[in-house]
Amino acid sequence: MTLSFFDQFMPSTYLGVPLIFLALTLPWIFFPTPSARWLNNRLLTLQNWSIGRFIYQLLLPVSPGGHKWAILFTSLIIYLITLNTFGLIPYTFTPTTQLSLNIGLAVPLWLATVIIGMRDKPTHALGHLLPEGTPTLLIPVLIIIETISLLIRPLALGVRLTANLTAGHLLIQLIATAAFTLLNIYPVVTFITLVLLFLLTLLEVAVALIQAYVFVLLMSLYLQENV
Repeated sequence: MTLSFFDQFMPSTYLGVPLIFLALTLPWIFFPTPSARWLNNRLLTLQNWSIGRFIYQLLLPVSPGGHKWAILFTSLIIYLITLNTFGLIPYTFTPTTQLSLNIGLAVPLWLATVIIGMRDKPTHALGHLLPEGTPTLLIPVLIIIETISLLIRPLALGVRLTANLTAGHLLIQLIATAAFTLLNIYPVVTFITLVLLFLLTLLEVAVALIQAYVFVLLMSLYLQENV
């Protein structure tokens, strides 16, 4: 029984083809393609307004050189929100519970910000490794610590997203299993457990949205340091 709780995080296969590829591709068809018309339907208008406000707030502290990342950040947060929320539907799979996928998203983007900083502002980028006014004896130690802190950033991004989603899914399954077990024994306790499960599901929806936002927000902060 304990091992079955983790079966939901194992990618399924059909005819030898991993279904994770379908899960990664399917979300794109649920969003309408913006048109060049001035007047659109309500859904497109709401979508364009939401994206515009989000990008404005996200890139407000970033210098104009980093505004080229607007389309990339928009696509990334919509993609992550879709994957996270669709994974809460019963009998579905959440690709973002896989650490390998999250690391695969975080490492190239983080590496791109570092390369941009080293190319355009090498002195400014390397200056983050050694705070101003550091005593001479502490210089080697601080450089090592800041270098490790820099290299661990993509791992922290991937682990944060994976851990939050995995913990929420496990907690929902544990409470649902408890409610099903107590159904014929303690009906009142079962009702309370179902109410708790409903509230937890709402919380997990909020977590799915917030974690996607945090992922993109931290990436924008990394970009802000290098442009």
